[in-house]
Amino acid sequence: MSNQSLIVAEDVHRTYELGKKSIEVLRGIDLVIDQGERVFLCGASGAGKTTLMYTLAGLERPQMGRVSIEGEDLYKLSTKERSRLRNRRMGYIFQSYYLLPELTALENVMVPGMIGSREVEDRGAELLEAVGLGDRGNHLPAELSGGEQQRVAIARSLVNDPAIVFADEPTGNLDSKNGEEVMGFLLDFAENMKTTLVVVTHDLELAKCGDRILMIKDGVIL
Repeated sequence: MSNQSLIVAEDVHRTYELGKKSIEVLRGIDLVIDQGERVFLCGASGAGKTTLMYTLAGLERPQMGRVSIEGEDLYKLSTKERSRLRNRRMGYIFQSYYLLPELTALENVMVPGMIGSREVEDRGAELLEAVGLGDRGNHLPAELSGGEQQRVAIARSLVNDPAIVFADEPTGNLDSKNGEEVMGFLLDFAENMKTTLVVVTHDLELAKCGDRILMIKDGVIL
């Protein structure tokens, strides 16, 4: 593993306003994640782990603090620059898949590449094969099981060969067998490609597969 710091968070605060109440979800997070590291963010529901991941991933701006990716201050970039950086350098896996229902499995995998004007059909087909769906590329999401849809979502997150993959409860909607297979593939890919992996999970057994577990409670890292 490289000693180069890929993600750095400094004194990050994130507050939500609910009516007249302010709820401080992140309370001064300091964090360094190295290139190629596989980090699991764990904690109870409401601890702040998903908010932290979204903030590190450029999806939720903190009220205070700084997040840098590869030395670049993420939230000093314009919206367009940040979107370009996310598309070029990051992949995302969400618990609810977020596949486009009118597109085939292969077309869904190709979407990040098409946004970046890249020709990724061959790479998309290769990734579908790698996740065990080589013969399902022409199927719509509605024709796939939950486990298969999550595999498509994983292939989609990898199609641009990102430096970082962010995964929010990637096995949360899967049975234990499918969950283990999906997580195994993701960990192997990250190791082989030296990709940094940041995973939110409530499953401590699953988290033990990574390089480091960060426990979050009440908006701080323990």
